[in-house]
Amino acid sequence: MSAASRATPVRDFDSIVGPHVEAGYRLAVTMLLDPDEARDAVQDAAVKAWRSLDRLHDTASARAWFLSIVANRCRSTMRRRWWRLGRNELVERAHVDSPEAGIVRAVDIAAGMRALSPEDRAILQLRFYFDLRLEEVAKILGISVGAARSRVYRAAARLGTQLTEEDLS
Repeated sequence: MSAASRATPVRDFDSIVGPHVEAGYRLAVTMLLDPDEARDAVQDAAVKAWRSLDRLHDTASARAWFLSIVANRCRSTMRRRWWRLGRNELVERAHVDSPEAGIVRAVDIAAGMRALSPEDRAILQLRFYFDLRLEEVAKILGISVGAARSRVYRAAARLGTQLTEEDLS
């Protein structure tokens, strides 16, 4: 394939996926709690998105499509990490001091979020931080809208039990 014939798909890819890369990175950091692994996951997701761009028929759903690829890459990373590390080591590594902790604004709920499972963190990030509709959250995570609704409710309830009076003041 000549360079000229690849120029149009590159522009298409940049305009379709480019605006969602930062959101993908924030989702990956939320799920993985490791900025380096998050960058790797987003890079892998971008490569996969590039290869399957022809399967995206509706560019209006590009954000949900790309974020679902990122979420799947994060799940794969967590599975690999689980086999490399023991469960106790994962819990010890869960605390990460990074610039991404500044995502939380008025209330410091970072500690509470770290205590949640990656799936709980992801669903809360998608619903409340990215402000996605439940239909989009369900599509990204590959679940029904009803399941997304109940998972958001349960994850928020679990997060509430993680917060202390100190976090809320």
